[in-house]
Amino acid sequence: MAFNPARYQSMPYRRCGRSGLLLPAISLGLWQGTGSYADDEVSKRIVFTAFDHGITHFDLANNYGNPAGASEELFGRIVKEMPRHELVVATKAGHRMHTWPGPYGEWGSRKYLIESCEHSLKRLGLDHVDIFYSHRLDTETPLEETMGALETLVRQGKALYAGISSYPDPWFTRAVAIMRAKSWAPITIHQPSYSMLNRAPEREVLPTAAYEGVGVIGFSPLAQGLLTDKYLNGIPADSRAAANKGNGGITASRITPELLAKVGQLNQVARARGQTLAQMALAWLLKDARMTSVLIGASKPEQVTDCVGCLKNLAFAPAELEAIERILAQP
Repeated sequence: MAFNPARYQSMPYRRCGRSGLLLPAISLGLWQGTGSYADDEVSKRIVFTAFDHGITHFDLANNYGNPAGASEELFGRIVKEMPRHELVVATKAGHRMHTWPGPYGEWGSRKYLIESCEHSLKRLGLDHVDIFYSHRLDTETPLEETMGALETLVRQGKALYAGISSYPDPWFTRAVAIMRAKSWAPITIHQPSYSMLNRAPEREVLPTAAYEGVGVIGFSPLAQGLLTDKYLNGIPADSRAAANKGNGGITASRITPELLAKVGQLNQVARARGQTLAQMALAWLLKDARMTSVLIGASKPEQVTDCVGCLKNLAFAPAELEAIERILAQP
């Protein structure tokens, strides 16, 4: 496969905290748009389009797809046609693996994380992933056990870097401290849900990430499509909200008239900037130097191209930021 030879010329790469790892400003996730939700050929075109634009980081999890694991299997077929050494492949464990009967397929035990990584590697057809995450906080399992599992996977070479996802403070700080105190593999990256409509990471993640030198990649930066023009005129029949596919996806009940009014006003600001709403929403996150990357999803190759277009204008005038804050402050 011949990929775009100029793919690295327009994509900025940001250092992941104080590590040596560089990530593209925009990364591609295979949660809802691809995997079993789009066929192999469409998914391949999405992934290849991303790579042609300099997106080298591909994010998965053991439970992505229908059935769980289908997205990893699909990406495993695609990655065979790509230069593995140029890619950063990430996966996770923590949410329920519905294909696993019994009590060992959920949360943050050493048993689950290590077994899950082994299964993920088989589905992906790889001997290691670049990043392995604890997918969510497990307050019933000792944090030392969960962090110790990440350390073991890095020490065994099955993961190059350790990450956590959806760990608000104070647990984020505690996780970093455990790794440091025991001289274990550091937490290199944190993956919170972060968008204009979900700003909790500004309190719970970003301050600690900056202080501790941890990279941050925001998932659902477009609020599962709400921060696009997709829903401005109602719920399209082919949308994820209409399909109600489950697995944490958006539902029609969340798309209220009040929310659509707010999104419509944000869209007007974006148009005045010469951007689509999606482009402005991504640029708004990337204006923060603490953000390493934003994690987009796509069900069509054209959506990847549109999102990458945000890189042409990452600067905001004070008046634009003030307008956005006024809109977001509305009930």
